[in-house]
Order: sequence, then structure tokens, then C-alpha cells
Amino acid sequence: MLSSHETIANNCMYPLMLPHSVSNEVPEHPCVSPVSNQVFERRLIEKFIAENGVDPMNSQPLSEEQLIDIKVSHPIRPKAPSSTSIPAILKALQDEWDAVMLHSFTLRQQLQTTRQELSHALYQHDAACRVIARLTKEVTAAREALATLKPQAGLVAPQAMPASQPAAGGAGGEPMEVSEQVGMTPEIIQKLQDKATVLTTERKKRGKTVPEELVRAEDLSKYRQVASHAGLHSASVPGILCMDLCPSDTNKVLTGKHPCFFKNLFIFSPSLFLAYLNRTTNQMYDDSLVLPGGADKNVVVFDKKEEQIIATLKGHTKKVTSVIYHPSQSVVFSASPDSTIRVWSVTGGNCIQVVRAHEASVTGLSLHATGDYLLSSSEDQYWAFSDIQTGQVLTKVTDEAAGVALTCAQFHPDGLIFGTGTADSQIKIWDLKERTNVANFPGHSGPVTSIAFSENGYYLATGAQDSSVKLWDLRKLKNFKTIALDNNYEVKSLVFDQSGTYLAVGGSDIRVYICKQWSEVLNFSDHSGLVTGVAFGDNAQFLSSAGMDRSLKFYSL
Repeated sequence: MLSSHETIANNCMYPLMLPHSVSNEVPEHPCVSPVSNQVFERRLIEKFIAENGVDPMNSQPLSEEQLIDIKVSHPIRPKAPSSTSIPAILKALQDEWDAVMLHSFTLRQQLQTTRQELSHALYQHDAACRVIARLTKEVTAAREALATLKPQAGLVAPQAMPASQPAAGGAGGEPMEVSEQVGMTPEIIQKLQDKATVLTTERKKRGKTVPEELVRAEDLSKYRQVASHAGLHSASVPGILCMDLCPSDTNKVLTGKHPCFFKNLFIFSPSLFLAYLNRTTNQMYDDSLVLPGGADKNVVVFDKKEEQIIATLKGHTKKVTSVIYHPSQSVVFSASPDSTIRVWSVTGGNCIQVVRAHEASVTGLSLHATGDYLLSSSEDQYWAFSDIQTGQVLTKVTDEAAGVALTCAQFHPDGLIFGTGTADSQIKIWDLKERTNVANFPGHSGPVTSIAFSENGYYLATGAQDSSVKLWDLRKLKNFKTIALDNNYEVKSLVFDQSGTYLAVGGSDIRVYICKQWSEVLNFSDHSGLVTGVAFGDNAQFLSSAGMDRSLKFYSL
């Protein structure tokens, strides 16, 4: 006979095969009685002991404490015998298939919902990134604007010149000297505004189209030197310092007249000059009238077609630093380190006015689009706005906070704003009507030597002693292109053609760039000295240059 422990061990080896001794069912919580060695359901045997106090199998005394639990895994109940039939199996398989399909459908729904949530989260992330990028860009632009725009509190009011009585011209043909500042009247301001409105309207009508007569870039690249004139200035004081051309049509407003640096000024004219002496001031010129200038204190008129000097205008006590030919009058303007601006009559060959707007060397001149006013800059840190009809200085302004010399000046094509270059590498934009500094363009690392506005009104080109030319967008007030030139390249002159299609750079050599692409179209190194002045003919039909080698050169097909 097996002991109780052996019986338990044997029964435990087959937990699924141990039926309840009373109910004949597989117990859920099996236990064994040490009295009878039988397996019972604990719930049932405990009830029996509580009622009878004996083992149900042999009626021997038995207590709950004597029961021994059997540790087995939970048995899996076998399927009912009815499930073993083929219809029952098919029904069970169908139920399982339905459950699997339902579970799969639920998973697909959850997957679709998760995908939508993920897509929404990704869109939110992308939108957040775009907002962050836009805000970062706006913050950067605001910081640049803050660094560029000069605070209104720091703007300098026009500084009045010491008043003095103008001296009337004498019988001996002495020019009238004017230095009194009279101020800008409402009539003058309205005149400037009206002219700007007309020019803006004309520019919008032209749009972005270029003249049909404008030389194409592929033809411009084929230009070569066709003429060279030397000996236009004194050999004892060699060098041509600047140059200007006479406009080809009185109906065409020449803006962007660039400063020239000469002591002598020559004007060259073709056959029109014969009738020119007998004409009134309102007459047509052609672009064969060239205005170069040298270091011999004279202003000279030269005809590039006839290849002869027409007139020599003398009066400056130092070299001529800037010259401009009036677009519709037989008048020439010149400036000099002798601190004077002289107005010359080409027909009479004499100086008709001397404007003393500055107390130091005059470094730049620019003619307003009306043709009635002159802008000048000086090493005395002032710019001045003068009436060429009366010779009076209308206003004179400086930036006291900066305290640096002005090196050049140029009107915007519309004439309501203008730019000045400084000796500390700054470009300052001024509002003429308000006489205030409205923007500054830092970026150069040397004194600014030349500035030029494009006829489109959007672009400003600046050159400096850092061997670079920078292009600025006046709408965004930022530098959008820097043309890095050769090391030690000296930029002396910048000029756009009248359509704003080409930009010429004069200095160590001559270079022409096509705008927008800003690629180099041609390069000339014919001068043996620095190129101090460059200019385009009408529709870029030719290119002229002047240099310190005392030569005036022309390039064309």
C-alpha cells in the first residue's frame, strides 16, 4: 500500500487527471487528506469537515489543518464532447475567424487614428518650424535695421553757415561770390517733390524694359580701344583726375553724375560747338562733349570727334576735384581743394559764380534732377545744397556725432534722397527735404571713394579702399552683393549706364559688369596709371575713361 506522500506525488504528476473524490470533477483548488490519501476540492471538503468532522471516504476524524494543498498549474478544461463533432468544429472555427477579423478591424481603426494623430503632429511641427524661421528672420532684419537706421534723436539739424553779403560781379568780369545760407523754402521743397513724382511716373511707364538701341552684352564684350588722347593737361603737373560727358538729349534727365578729380577741365564737342556759341542755354548736345579734368587748376572743353580743345577755363587756385556738365545749359560746374565751387559759362568761357559753401576741400559734386540745384560734399564734414541760378547756399548739414570727413556725394535719380561716403568707411543716406540722415550702410573697411545710384532707383554701388565694390538694395536697406576685386585694387570711379543695365568700375583697370548677374563683361588695362574716371556714351554705344597717365581713351566696336 502506498504511503500518503507517494500517493500525493503520483497524483501531482498528473494534475489534470485527478478527479475530485466526491464530485468526480477536476478540482480548481486541490488538496489531499492524509487520512484517506484522497484528493478533494478544498471548498467542498472544508464544508464536509465543518458539518461532520471526519474524512468522507473512511469516516475517520479529520480537521482542516490536516489538509495538504497540492501545488499544480491551473488545468485547462477539456472541450465538451459536443465540440468534437464536425459542425461544432466548423462553428468554433467560424467564431474564431469572426473574432480575428473583428480584432484586425479594430487594429486598423486604431492604426488609422494613430496615423492621423501623427500627421497632425508633423504638420504642427512643420508649422512651428516655419514660424520660428520667419520670426528669426524678422528678428535678424529688425536688428540689421536697428543697426542701419539712425535714431531720430541723434539726427543733426542743418548747421547754418556764417552769413555774409554776396559780392556783385564787377565790370572786369569777376565772378559773383556767394556764401550766404538762405534756407529751403516751401516752394523749393514742392518743386523737388513735383520733379520726383514725374520721374517716378516715367520710370514706372518704362518698367523693366531696356532701350532697343542699348548695346547687348555680347557686343559690349567685343569693345576695343578706338581712340586715345594725351597731353590735354599740363605735363608739369600730370594726371587727369575725373571725367564727365555731356548728355545727348535735353529731354533725358542725366542722373548719377559721378564726381571727377582734376585741376584742369576740358570739354570736347563736335560740329555742334560751332552753333553752340550762338545758342541760348536751352539747347541739345551730343555725347561727344567730354569733360576730363587734371591737376593744373584749369577746366578744359574738348571735342572728341574733331579731336581738338574747344575752351580752357581758368580760375581755381588748386587742382579741380569734381566736374559736371549741365544737361540742358551751356554751363559747367567744378570743385577744388581750394574750398570753392565754380560755375562756368561755356559760351562765354568765363566763371560766372563762385559758391563758397565749404571751409575745406570739396570732394564731390552732384546735380539735382531739376537741373537747378547742386549737391556738394567736403572734408569739413558738411554737405551743402546750393541754387545754381543764384549761387546761394540753401542749406548746409553735418553729422556732428560722426565727426568725419565726407569723401563723395551722389543724388538718387528721383532727387529726394542722396548718399554720401565718409572717411570712416560709412555710406550715409540723407532725406533732402528733412535734411536728416535716414540710413547708414556699414560694411566697407576703408574710406569710401565713389558711389553711384542706378537709374532703376533700387540699387546703390559703392567703392572703397578695401578693394571691393558693394551693391546695396535701397528697398531692404542691406548689402546683397559684394564684388571682391584684386588685392590692393584701387576703386576710383563707379558709374551705371543710363538704363541701369551695366556698371563700370574704374581704378587699377577698367571693368564692366552686367547688372543682376553681376558678371564681368569686359576688362581693359590700357592705361599706364590709375583710372580716375569712367563714363558710358548714350545707350552704352561707347565707353570713355581718363587716368593719371594724362590720357583720355575711348572704347567701342
